[in-house]
Amino acid sequence: MSLIMVIEDEESIGILLKYNLEKEGYKVEIIDNGLKAVSEVERLKPSVIILDWMLPEISGVEICKLIRSKPDIKSIPIIMLTAKSQEEDKIKGLESGADDYVTKPFSIPELMARVKTNLRRAPIFEEKERFIIFKDISIDLVEKKVKRGENYIHLSPTEFRLLKMLAKEPGKVFSREVLLKSVWGENIFVESRTVDVHIRRLRSSLNKFGADYIRTVRAGGYSIDDKEDLENND
Repeated sequence: MSLIMVIEDEESIGILLKYNLEKEGYKVEIIDNGLKAVSEVERLKPSVIILDWMLPEISGVEICKLIRSKPDIKSIPIIMLTAKSQEEDKIKGLESGADDYVTKPFSIPELMARVKTNLRRAPIFEEKERFIIFKDISIDLVEKKVKRGENYIHLSPTEFRLLKMLAKEPGKVFSREVLLKSVWGENIFVESRTVDVHIRRLRSSLNKFGADYIRTVRAGGYSIDDKEDLENND
């Protein structure tokens, strides 16, 4: 049984989420104190985290950053739950390491669908090998680790899936729509801008240790290759 951790200080919302998640067959842990949230994530290692942005002691954004900084829990999918609905707020939440974003007031069926998508994303490709190697980038498909040269790169689960998809077919241009459908799921509404935010984060992480191989194609999408005449304009 999958464990869903809800980090939320509003009791009524916590009760609502617990009831609906348990009705779907999940085990649920409610954490109403942001200061102990990270230690509880480390202790329980949930399958998915639903994280409120506006917590009294420490913001959900800071909790998200802390989770992403810890190797043993950094790959847990995080759905940010918040009343903030402006585009810049969504981008801030995604750039902190969140995989998904739901604004209050929210639809319970939509949130349940997003939880299911984060739990059960089908592999983009059938895994017939353990590693994908592109230039000096090594992707371990079993342990979900990425190295560039001798340096380990810390990626969120969404960034890992994006890199894996691009690196499987170097030179192929994937449209934002294809990336959304393959990485986020068929039945989840996510704005195309979300792809740009995650690509930017992926680039930032990879480029700390080498050249930029991710290509932006105007009105086309993204690909990964090493042609010198290609234009990166993200």
